[in-house]
Order: sequence, then C-alpha cells, then structure tokens
Amino acid sequence: MRLAIIACVFAIVATAQSDAAKSDIDSQSFSRLPLIKREQLSGDALRVYDAVVGKDANGKDRPIPPLGPAATSLYSMGVALPMDQLNKYLRNTVVGTAMYQICTLIAAREFDENYEWNSHEAGAKRANVDQKTIDAIKFNRPLDGLPEKDALVVRFGRAIFQDRKVSPELYAKVIEVFGQQGMFELTAVMGDYAMAAIMLRAVDQHVPNATSELPKIKH
Repeated sequence: MRLAIIACVFAIVATAQSDAAKSDIDSQSFSRLPLIKREQLSGDALRVYDAVVGKDANGKDRPIPPLGPAATSLYSMGVALPMDQLNKYLRNTVVGTAMYQICTLIAAREFDENYEWNSHEAGAKRANVDQKTIDAIKFNRPLDGLPEKDALVVRFGRAIFQDRKVSPELYAKVIEVFGQQGMFELTAVMGDYAMAAIMLRAVDQHVPNATSELPKIKH
C-alpha cells in the first residue's frame, strides 16, 4: 500500500514537472522567446529589424516578425543581419532552387527539426523536387531510383552529417557535377539550416498548424 502511494506521488510530481516545462512556450512565438516587436526598438536595432523582417505584401512595416529563425535571431542583432544576408544569398545559389530545397530538407531531417521541415517541404514541391527524393530524406531511405543529381546531393549531405567525412570519390563527383562553387554552396546551405535548426531546438520552436510531422528514425 505504501509503495503504491509513493508511486502515485511520483506520477503526480512527474506530471506537474511536465506541465511546468510546457508552460515556458510563448503563446505568440510558439517558442521560449517572446517575439521582439518593432515598436520596442530604435536606432541600429530598428534598422536591423527592418532589414531582417522586411515589409508585408502591401509594402508596410511588419510590427511582428515571422516565427522561427528570423524571430529568434533578433535577440542578437549582430547575428541577425549577417545570418539574414547569408540566407538571402543562398536562396539564389548557383546550384538552383531544387538543390537548395533538397539541402534545407537534409539539414532539417538530420536535426529532426519540424519547423524547418514544414517551412521547406512545400518549397521543395514548388521547385519540382521529385516526391521520391523528399520521401527518401524524410524516412532516411535508400537512394535507389532517385534522380541522379538528387541522389548525389543526399549522399553528400549524409556523408557530412552522418559519416562526418566525405570520401575523395564522392567529393570528386560533386565537383564534377556542380563545380567548386556549387559544392561549397551546397555545403553552405546545409550549414545555414543546421545553424538555424540548433537555434530552434534551443528555444523549443513549435509549429502552429503543422501540415507534416517528421517521423522518428534511427540513422
């Protein structure tokens, strides 16, 4: 009887601790960090905010930033601006939109980052990335039957993230297909989204109205 009471007490405490942990998520940002609003800022901080957040569809200042990496990065204006500039450049990388989106999905999958995945799965489809490629990344499947370039980029990403090294043969093939600048920019896109994923995991970024959920997998 006494053991049963103790077990019950531990269960209640564990539930309370779980509820308390959930309570640190802000209702507007869906993360642990409240949104920084435009009216809170002035001077250089305001100029950085406007550069990162941009205008709305009507060309007006956005009083509230978008969720995710942009909102999180504004807690360090010195990080926010170069991070935003890098991301804007990489969206027009020499490897093209489809390969860019594949790299974002690789990074999202490797860090199990649902916010990034939800943000870029639709973008990959708009860029006409083969659904087999998206699913191979999502479920960590073999690459048989994928378009050749898609499979090469996924192999390259898995070598970087999972093997922690790139073989001379794989490196040479990536250079042959994408060139030296292309190889480096593929790497930069994955690195950019790996950095964002780490930020989002730290602040426990949730996904409002998520359309897709990354399944749990073992690499």
